[in-house]
Amino acid sequence: MTVPTKIAISKVYNFTKTSIYNKYKNFFFVLLIVSIFIALSVPLANFTSDATKNYENIDFRNLQNLPLVKLTNGVTTVTPRNTQCTHWDCFNVYRCGHTGHDRIAVYVYPLKKYVDENGVPATEHLSKEYYYLLNSVIKSKYYTANPEEACVFIPSIDTLNQDRIRLNLTSTALSSLPYWNGGENHLIFNMVSGSPPDFSPVVELDVGKALIAGGGFDTYTFRNRFDISLPVFSPMAKSALVKNTSNERHWLVTSSQLNIDPFFLSELQKLRYRHHENLLILDSCHRHSYNRRCDIETGKTFDYPDVLKGSVFCVIFRGERMGQFILLEAMAANCIPVIIADGHVMPFRDIIDWKRFSVFVMENHVATLMDVLNNISKKRIKEMQKNLLYIYQKYFSNMKKIAITTLDILQERIFPHHSRTYDEINLISEEINNNPLFFPMTSPKSHGFSAVILTYDRIESLFLLIERLSKVPSLMKIIVVWNNQKKNPPSISEFPKINKPINVIRTKANKLSNRFYPYKEIETEAILHIDDDIVMLTSDEIEFAYEVWREFPDRIVGFPSRTHIWDNVTNTWRYESEWTNKISMVLTGAAFLHKYWSFLYTTYLPAEIKNWVDEHMNCEDIAMNFLVANVTNKPPIKVTPRKKFKCPECASNEMLSADLGHMVERSQCIDKFEKAFGRMPLKSVEFRADPVLFKDPFPEKLKRFNDIGSL
Repeated sequence: MTVPTKIAISKVYNFTKTSIYNKYKNFFFVLLIVSIFIALSVPLANFTSDATKNYENIDFRNLQNLPLVKLTNGVTTVTPRNTQCTHWDCFNVYRCGHTGHDRIAVYVYPLKKYVDENGVPATEHLSKEYYYLLNSVIKSKYYTANPEEACVFIPSIDTLNQDRIRLNLTSTALSSLPYWNGGENHLIFNMVSGSPPDFSPVVELDVGKALIAGGGFDTYTFRNRFDISLPVFSPMAKSALVKNTSNERHWLVTSSQLNIDPFFLSELQKLRYRHHENLLILDSCHRHSYNRRCDIETGKTFDYPDVLKGSVFCVIFRGERMGQFILLEAMAANCIPVIIADGHVMPFRDIIDWKRFSVFVMENHVATLMDVLNNISKKRIKEMQKNLLYIYQKYFSNMKKIAITTLDILQERIFPHHSRTYDEINLISEEINNNPLFFPMTSPKSHGFSAVILTYDRIESLFLLIERLSKVPSLMKIIVVWNNQKKNPPSISEFPKINKPINVIRTKANKLSNRFYPYKEIETEAILHIDDDIVMLTSDEIEFAYEVWREFPDRIVGFPSRTHIWDNVTNTWRYESEWTNKISMVLTGAAFLHKYWSFLYTTYLPAEIKNWVDEHMNCEDIAMNFLVANVTNKPPIKVTPRKKFKCPECASNEMLSADLGHMVERSQCIDKFEKAFGRMPLKSVEFRADPVLFKDPFPEKLKRFNDIGSL
């Protein structure tokens, strides 16, 4: 009996030992992995911490504690700047992408002080501007502390101002950098380039294949799609900053730039003689203080740059250097720049559309300056000021934004599939064309559309409309919205016998907004909203309109069009139903919309607008146009030229719109809706979609849409 007991005890012991081993085996494995990770991460963490700390604790008055690097002539080989570089031959794109993300990795060299054998530094003390620039890069999403995975390298040697560097010694210092490799993938920042008497538009350093982000480029020295043009940052710009465009402006044009060319000054003085009240010409006062300017004619003193806040336009001339401090000073003051500098490469030209907020005048045409500016409308000036304020605050207001915008441009060159669009870069958010729908470029045809008919009691025209709609190939279903609570709709047996399903929905109240309710019976993305009296449309016209909607699924696509006009007499918006080249609305009495807009109209349209529509039994179509335009910032699409839709409001005595006060009320709607939305979202457009061959003398059997209305 004892043997079995020993065997049993042995089995229990072995089982217990095995269980304990299995239990802790995974624990020891995990512990080993964690230990290895900590061991590897500590050096990198220390490196990252030291690199960042190096930039956060700097005394600009005393940089004696920086590590010294002694440069010996002849030890390093400098390479002259390659003037023929392009993105495809001087930039090694294969260094990028090692981080596992579609994002450039930027390495900033640690701060050091480079001196020659006699202790003479390559550059003067580190400027605050360059320190802020480097610190911004380190704190950005692009920074890496590991140079082995870096795609772009930024030297810590301050090269912003050529007047403050010793060219030969700085070139040697750059060449001594451990990852220099002839300047490949290195980014050199410079805002003030050249020296007397030639004032080169590009910094005169031997930088080999390095990219130059410079502030003085002209079209001859700028390597397109390789270099990056910067603004010349002015610390004074902050003093001129305005936060809105409502400042009162006493002067039309101000010239406050110092030491301008005598030719330009002479031309300005001639203009001043003829436009004394609109043109202010300033120059330095006898004390030569940068923040004081004097009227060259009267000697009156002005505080600078505050004086720029009182002018609509500010003139920026080409000086000894292309880049001028006054550009950012004028932009900060929301003074529209007038650029008179032939061949100047504007800052961030690759992405920013300067014509949206500035004026360009050729140097030989300075005499036409006042004529050009006087021809710019007040409306256009307001738009330019609004765009200028937006662009300055987004890209130019401080060194951080300038640095990050520079890296953004490099990022989009290297990973173009992640590039921002023109609209995203240049337009204010309310101007950007948005498509809230997750559709492909063209909506699938096979899905077809549902027709939603709003009706009250016009049975005869309703049945006629249903019969005609049934002949449209892409129709999937007809939904009749019965808006009469005092009378029952016809029984389904009385409806025309067609081969498409018909649903009748009875509403609880007689409201025009019922036409836009997202009924569960609507199973298609596309909805044809149509009134029960629109019986003149042919099958070809409706099918063609659906084809157009498939290409523009986020728009209102339809037949009757209208526009809105500003009335200068009453200072109000006016609803216009006359035929014009411009349209800004397509009426939903016969229009295709995506069902998303029905959901948005029902759920998110301001209650005051819906209540107005339902109380006045009017303007639901205008409200829908406001809603769609407010979200997309796009105009509607009109199809076919049917003249029968010229003015239904004026034609039929049976229609709701026959009331004499209808047109006045429609104008009131536009005014009220603009206030509710806080802006005028409607966009005017001169565009109409027609079948390609419908007006051509072509065999009908080769045409797809033959029965299209004509003028």
